[in-house]
Amino acid sequence: MRNIILLCSILLAGCTTAVTAATPTAVLGETDMPAFRYLALGDSYTIGESVAESDRWPNQLVRQLAADGINTDLSMVARTGWTVNELWQGIQVDPPEGPYDLVTLLIGVNDQYRGYPSVGYRDDFRFMLNIAIEYAGGDPNRVIVLSIPDWGVTPFAAGRNTQTIAEEINEFNSINREEAEKAGVYYVDITPISRTVTADSDLVAPDGLHPSGRMYSEWVDLVLPIARDVLK
Repeated sequence: MRNIILLCSILLAGCTTAVTAATPTAVLGETDMPAFRYLALGDSYTIGESVAESDRWPNQLVRQLAADGINTDLSMVARTGWTVNELWQGIQVDPPEGPYDLVTLLIGVNDQYRGYPSVGYRDDFRFMLNIAIEYAGGDPNRVIVLSIPDWGVTPFAAGRNTQTIAEEINEFNSINREEAEKAGVYYVDITPISRTVTADSDLVAPDGLHPSGRMYSEWVDLVLPIARDVLK
């Protein structure tokens, strides 16, 4: 793992007031059965930069599960701009208390943005994926990996080489997909959805870079069936 100091200056949207939480942030519904424990690991796409807390995709997922009668406690370790290595550093600063019934992992866009080599991303992602599995009690069937969205199609990327960005995003996603398949975890490809912003500007948050709540809801449509099966 690269020895990178935690920082908030060189990030996709600039690190603003993103949150790191290692305790439940949402409890929906009441039931005689204890709530399932859900841990969301990631960066700005998990913490929901530039959208309301209720519009973050993990929070939307919790609400959808509650509608299905599946009560879930959400814990989150995520911050805008984190690389894979910085996510690991954040976990060490405030370690979540496992095990969890469900763990999601979406990480890597900042490794690509900073120009880190894909071989380093593979090593770091494999390490972090193993951490996610450990938090799921060692059960890969309780872990869901999401692909990296393509920020090159957003207004923020205007004037940049969007073809190169897309190619690099594809390369990083081929790596996290391969590692997910090797580990036996679930994989959800949300990248095609992220690229639809060219046809619908409402899918982009006000900052011109991150997804809006509407786009996150489309991600949840893909994640929900898997999460429902895992928790049932």
